[in-house]
Order: sequence, then C-alpha cells, then structure tokens
Amino acid sequence: MWDVIIIGAGASGLMCAIEAGKRGRRVLVLDHAKRAGQKIIMSGGGRCNFTNLYVEPMHYLCRNPHFVKSALSRYTQWDFIALVDKHKIAWHERDHGQLFCDDSAKQIIKMLLDEAREAGVKVQLQTDVLAHSQSGDHHFSVQTKQGSLECHSLVIATGGLSLPKMGATPFAYKIAQQYQIEVQATRAGLVPFTLQQAQKEMFSALSGISLPATASCVVKAGKKDKTVSFSEALLFTHRGLSGPVILQISNYWQAGEVLTLDLMAGIDLFALLTSTQLNRPELGLKTLLAQQLPKRVVECLLQSVDIESRPMKQYNEKELQAISQLFHQWHPSINGTEGYRTAEVTLGGIDTDFISSKTMQCKNTAGLYFIGEALDVSGWLGGFNFQWAWASGWAAGQDV
Repeated sequence: MWDVIIIGAGASGLMCAIEAGKRGRRVLVLDHAKRAGQKIIMSGGGRCNFTNLYVEPMHYLCRNPHFVKSALSRYTQWDFIALVDKHKIAWHERDHGQLFCDDSAKQIIKMLLDEAREAGVKVQLQTDVLAHSQSGDHHFSVQTKQGSLECHSLVIATGGLSLPKMGATPFAYKIAQQYQIEVQATRAGLVPFTLQQAQKEMFSALSGISLPATASCVVKAGKKDKTVSFSEALLFTHRGLSGPVILQISNYWQAGEVLTLDLMAGIDLFALLTSTQLNRPELGLKTLLAQQLPKRVVECLLQSVDIESRPMKQYNEKELQAISQLFHQWHPSINGTEGYRTAEVTLGGIDTDFISSKTMQCKNTAGLYFIGEALDVSGWLGGFNFQWAWASGWAAGQDV
C-alpha cells in the first residue's frame, strides 16, 4: 500500500512526486520507459527550454481560460529558476524570455531525480500498467506485470499524443473515460505545416532557408472573430513550412482556414516599389526584391503567380500592388500539419471542468488526479508547457 502512485515519470509526474514526498507521503512513480523524462532530454535541442521569464495565463490555450491561473500563480517561473540555481545548473536567456540550460537537458533530469530521491520517492521504470480499479474513495489498485499495487491517491501524468516515438499514448484519456470525465477533441499543436503537392514541389528547393515573418490567421472568439499573429523565424522544409512562427500559429490555425504570411513585415513594399520605379527605373524587379529576401525565395514566389521580372519602369500601379500583396499577404496552400509525429504538444485533452484548478483532483472521484499535458491546457512555444508541467505537478503534490 502506497500513499501515492504516479503514472508517468515526466516533468509533471516527477514534480508532483517531489512535493508529495516532501510532505512525508510514501510515493511510487511508474513509467513504461527505460529512462525518466524522455521528452525533457530531447527538448530545446537537448538543452531544455525549462521555463520562460514572461509566463502569463494568456500564453495558454484552454477551453476555460481561467483554469491555469491558480497553479501558475502558486508555483511560478521564479520558483523553478530557484530550484535550478540551487542545483548550480548554468542557464541562459534567449529571445522572448526563453530559458535554456547552458550544457544539457540531462541536468534537469538529474536535478528532478536527485530531489525525488531526497524526498524518499521510489521511481520504477520499465513497468507497464495493465489495468487499474477503484474500490472506494481514496483507494485504488494498479495492476502491472510485476504485480498488483494499492494506493490512496492515483495521479495520471502520462501526457498527450505528441511524439509517439517517445512513448506517447492515449492512456490518460482512457482512464478519464472510465470515470465519466469528458475529453476535449485532440489535435497536434506546435507542429510544422505541409503544403499541397504543387507548392510542395515548387518550394521544396527552398528547404533550409530561414527568414523573419509574421504569420496570421482568423480564429473564432465567441460571437466575434479575431486575428491572431506571431512574428518570428519562418523555415522552409522539404515538406512545407516550419520554424517558430509556424509552430506558434499552428496552435490556432484550423484545417481549411486561410494562413497569411507577411514576408516583409516592417517594410512598406508598395512604397519601395513606387519610389524605385521613379528613381531607378532600369532596376530589375528580382534584383530589388533580392535586397530584402533570399533570391531563391523571391524567384519561387514570383514563379508561383507567374509574375515575370522586368525593369521597374515596365510595371503599372495595379501590378505593383499585386506584387506588394504577394509578399505582404502570401497565402500558402496548406495541406495540413505533420501531425503528432513531430508535434511538441497535444491540443485538447481532459476537460478542465471536471478538475479542481487548485488541486488537480477530479471533482467526481476522490483521490484521482490528472496533471500536465493530459489536461486541456497547451502553452505557446518557449518554455510555457514546461512551466505548466511544474505548476500543475506542484499543485497536485500539495494535496495528494
């Protein structure tokens, strides 16, 4: 008999275990993987973007936008930074307040496992959970290949569906459904886009080219529509489009919706075209545009709409407006996303209306908790999802 069994030895599960252990609870963490924290190890290019300096509830998508406020306010980015500093892990800030380890994401794993060990937590890996059952409030049985276990509190920290090669499964959603807890429709988030075949063939030659861009799409917000925009790096790939600006907007874009890319944000291209036509009429269009963007990008975009490069004096005003619109409001032919295979998060998940925002305990099942990515909470790119893992794990750890 354990006080707490946590299924999932990832970011939220380990944080919950540490906090519960500190309270004197007998805690067992189970995971089917060979190593704890698989997603932590590969995150941030191996350096783990472990939090962000500017965490706010607005950086999260959830059907109930107020749900994240309690946990995020009680365990903040500063609390996690203090823990990192306690273990003397060197870190640095990148763009937009993103914090990374100087050395390796493995340092974060070691820190969490050291804290868990100090708190008396047992971590048991390579353990498949075959079944579980409830025999009353605060009494659960968990069946594994190694035998049957019992506990007063059961915490599900198995994440969502993103990165199946790292062991992602729908385990949490199946558990929720057993207890009549609704699960919001899921889809891949923070994920690259694929292009329709004609554009894929045309733009695949640009694979590896990166440039600053602003991505926008219209989303439904109650009775009104609103435009969501992000300005970061765009990356062309052999399948389509990626880079931070695409990953960010992918959380909001819906299949069939129009994606707008401004490839010359901050430049009034029409004014540049007209002034060049007046002052340098013999200059070729392609030469002018290649002063602002990579030459191959210019060539592909002009080719995609059959615009020929001629001396500037040969264009009329209507043609210059069309050229300006092409680069300021390019609408790539999006086929879809790369799906869970490369997605960093899962949008949707366990309906937060069934979960206490203070403790992460199910409202209809005493002793059952859900934390981390399994819930219908998804953060922006930049360390926000890790901060949700730390905060939701910490909140549950105070109550189990």
